[in-house]
Amino acid sequence: MCGITGVFAFNLLGKFNMIHVTAATMALEKRGPDAHRVYTDEFVGLGHRRLSIIDTSAAANQPMWDSSQRFCIVFNGEIFNYRELRKELEAKGVQFVSASDTEVLLNLFIYEGEKCLNKLNGFFAFCVYDQQEQTFFLARDRYGIKPLLYLFDEDKFLFASEMKSMLQYGIDKELDYDSLQTYLHLSYIPAPHTIFKHVKKLMPGHYLKVSSKKLETGQYYSIAEKPSLYSQTYNEAQKQLKNLLDDAVQRRLVSDVPIGAFLSGGIDSSVIAALAVKHKPDLHTFSIGFRDDKFFDETAYANSVAKHLKTDHTVFTLTHNDLLDHVQDVVNYIDEPFADSSALNVYILSKETRKHATVALSGDGADELLGGYNKHAAFNRIINKGWKENLIASLGSVWKSLPQSRSSKVGNLARQLTRFAEGLKLNSRERYWQWAGFTTNKTDSLLSNAVQQKLNLQEFESRKENYLRFISTPETMREILLTDMQLVLPGDMLTKVDSMSMANSLEVRVPFLDYRVVDFVFNLPDDFKINRSIRKRILQDAFRDALPAKLYNRPKKGFEVPMLRWLRQELKPMLEELLSEKAIAEQGIFNYPEVKKLKAQLNSSNPQDVHARLWALLVFQSWHRRIIGS
Repeated sequence: MCGITGVFAFNLLGKFNMIHVTAATMALEKRGPDAHRVYTDEFVGLGHRRLSIIDTSAAANQPMWDSSQRFCIVFNGEIFNYRELRKELEAKGVQFVSASDTEVLLNLFIYEGEKCLNKLNGFFAFCVYDQQEQTFFLARDRYGIKPLLYLFDEDKFLFASEMKSMLQYGIDKELDYDSLQTYLHLSYIPAPHTIFKHVKKLMPGHYLKVSSKKLETGQYYSIAEKPSLYSQTYNEAQKQLKNLLDDAVQRRLVSDVPIGAFLSGGIDSSVIAALAVKHKPDLHTFSIGFRDDKFFDETAYANSVAKHLKTDHTVFTLTHNDLLDHVQDVVNYIDEPFADSSALNVYILSKETRKHATVALSGDGADELLGGYNKHAAFNRIINKGWKENLIASLGSVWKSLPQSRSSKVGNLARQLTRFAEGLKLNSRERYWQWAGFTTNKTDSLLSNAVQQKLNLQEFESRKENYLRFISTPETMREILLTDMQLVLPGDMLTKVDSMSMANSLEVRVPFLDYRVVDFVFNLPDDFKINRSIRKRILQDAFRDALPAKLYNRPKKGFEVPMLRWLRQELKPMLEELLSEKAIAEQGIFNYPEVKKLKAQLNSSNPQDVHARLWALLVFQSWHRRIIGS
């Protein structure tokens, strides 16, 4: 796990960027604290920061050249089947000087070019420089576990693992207001767009070929839009899933440094821990708990699983003050607006885990694969709608009149019933879009008149349609899950885990996103995954005999923080400063009367999801002040 950056200059003007390669590399220090190196020639610069995981010797440092000195690679990630691939290459006469997966990847690319991507089992973002042909080849893993940003114009091509590295090149910081509008709805900015108009994200499962003033994009992987007909029984499918997950976990235990596992107390992380302990009996597991807020605390379940599996378990028990102490750390590390507040929990869990291990397994990806979210249960009810759903819809005005808040059981129920009733009135795509965000209101009203005039409504709708392109009318559960895999997973969940773990130099591995597991699950019938009574059905049933009974039939809770209380109390000074009328007017991006309404709603008896909207504004304001300067 590392940080990478580079520049390809097409002319003398582009060459001015060469002086920034070292600074761009140093900006990625937390991604790779163990080693760093920069290569430059007349028109190319490559930088690498290393977090040593496999073959920790200097022989595995990057940028790494092949034996002919023609090809050079910078690589972020892990290739979990590198040993098998190495044997294939050795049979062809390739000789290796390190025990690293980096050298295997480089030589595999030399032999097979872009076709090598289909052989890789892992997560990655890498660039190979062909010095003879004067070309770059870049690729990103199938599901977007590892990030890769780039900028291409007539003078140069730049790339990096993080925006903070891109900024070192002195890039144009012109805001993309269509991205801002998307952010205000979703709380993140999906690929291929970023907050800056001229910087893009390479899409998951895609590659880039760069030569002088020419850029080509290709796609090497996608989840099949239509499933193959699965002909085996439900019991046989359980066995296949167990075998695939077991192999995925076993592969991800390869490490030359200490490795552990996150254990939240939910099914997903518990399954991963149960499989890992079979191959690593001394497995160290980690979880966090909230001493001051039992509504969000799940340590009792995590402790039960750890005791059942006999893992070496560590619980990091936090108070509100512990969480608040890290708010600024999280906000300051974010280099593009990102307002999923559970990033704070991931940051602290990663920080504490890093004291004991350099690598951690996690259960991320299972909810998107198998229908684990509340919205999936809601979609399933609509797809199989009956009299109960019609009754809920008819009482929409009643639910809306009740106090709503995520911070209490009753308030959260009223919130969910309201969203369900309102979603029933919409068409399939609009329903998904509403439930994917945290507001039912149009976000453009939050923007100033000047900014609204800069919005390109046609472009925004085009992007939205692209995000929702898999959903038909009426929708199917497979279409919903496929959209989650393309939108929510890389844009929110994986971005959160990557950025917050890398902020603490911790590598997080996600066995559920082994491509063999994903392809298998997406060929299963929808009712294997979710029905009216159970979510992630096949996963729960397959591992029922391996986990404590108390883990089942328990309410699912998000990995959240008490943001409503904080904005009313501890974070109120921050809110009043960054969202004051003076600050809003001087900046010129937001419409203060609308912001004022949100602040008033925050302190009302019916706050609904207003704290999420205000947190998104605060994160943006903090980011804007640090990066743009006002």
